[in-house]
Amino acid sequence: MSHRKFEAPRHGNLGFLPKKRTKHHSGRIRHFPKDNDSSKPCHLTAFRGYKAGMTHIVRGVDRPGALMHKREVVDAVSIVETPPMVVVGVVGYVETPRGLRTLTTVFAEHLSEEFKRRCYKNWYASKRKAYTRYAKKYADGAKDIEHELERIAKFCSVVRVIAHTQVKKLNLRIKKAHIMEIQVNGGADVKAKVDFAKSLFEKEITVDSVFAKDENIDVIGVTQGKGYTGVTTRWGVTRLPRKTHRGLRKVACIGSWHPARVSTTVPRAGQQGYFHRTEMNKKVYRIGKAEDKASCQTEADLTEKGITPMGGFVHYGEITNDWVMLKGSIVGVTKRPLVLRKSMMNHSTRKHLENIDLKFIDTSSKLGHGRFQTAEEKAKFLGPLASKAN
Repeated sequence: MSHRKFEAPRHGNLGFLPKKRTKHHSGRIRHFPKDNDSSKPCHLTAFRGYKAGMTHIVRGVDRPGALMHKREVVDAVSIVETPPMVVVGVVGYVETPRGLRTLTTVFAEHLSEEFKRRCYKNWYASKRKAYTRYAKKYADGAKDIEHELERIAKFCSVVRVIAHTQVKKLNLRIKKAHIMEIQVNGGADVKAKVDFAKSLFEKEITVDSVFAKDENIDVIGVTQGKGYTGVTTRWGVTRLPRKTHRGLRKVACIGSWHPARVSTTVPRAGQQGYFHRTEMNKKVYRIGKAEDKASCQTEADLTEKGITPMGGFVHYGEITNDWVMLKGSIVGVTKRPLVLRKSMMNHSTRKHLENIDLKFIDTSSKLGHGRFQTAEEKAKFLGPLASKAN
């Protein structure tokens, strides 16, 4: 082969090396959006949710000039349950030549049990004294607390709140809250950011206060684990001819005699999945509220129904809190904690700026070939059942 680079380019992307199981099991924000617009009011830039499952919708396309303009399309969508988060602290960062450095952290006076549980390996056997001394700082007019907040406002350039999820509102059999830092962007100066963060102490923040419909957001999480896999699955290398001795799902030559070691660029068998990944530009199709019994009603489909499909989401159950509907698939298995972050880029394409007009949201059973959208529709179709007669 003369131009092997073009006729047989390498398999797999080396940018994702090392392919190993992540240490950040619930997603980690490596970068927040740039805070370069002081004209905007103070706002939070991220939120945490839990993957419930997928369904599909029918929507009208509003993209002038496109082939599908004013026609209907079916899209797969992912549902993320997002119970309100609680703000329990604020952190101030100073910029140094080696990056950001924490100046100080201020916590709220009252902290919930699910937050404190995260501080212990064994809550049952512990004395449960976390933050009891710290709470005494609020006794004498909170002078120490105010002093630390003033230091943040005076010296810091980046302000982030510490918030935790309310896992007790979910049916996931977990009691420890997931804690994360969320950057505060906007505001005239740092003092405005600190005042905004302090005003949120011990209060619930909802997902619709962070994101809006038709917004493009990034999803950060951990992919589904596949265990130990071979080179054909892991790297997509070509299978060898059928008659190959000792197997054909292999790399034929793993390198030259010298240098006498295997190069890092050669595909090898190993861990597949359970990798930390960031997926960009997931469009928000709808944000549903917990108390809204008709959250999946549209102009074309007036049926009063919630987002939970018949029989519940597979391996998840019913959604009882606020939820976000995102276009397409997202990383991870059901129940996995995900981080939703505001987009890092400014959008200008018609695809990203399009207004979404939902015509129909499917709520049929996801366990088999669902026929009915609601329990009432099923009962009406089947009529009186013999099992219910007595």
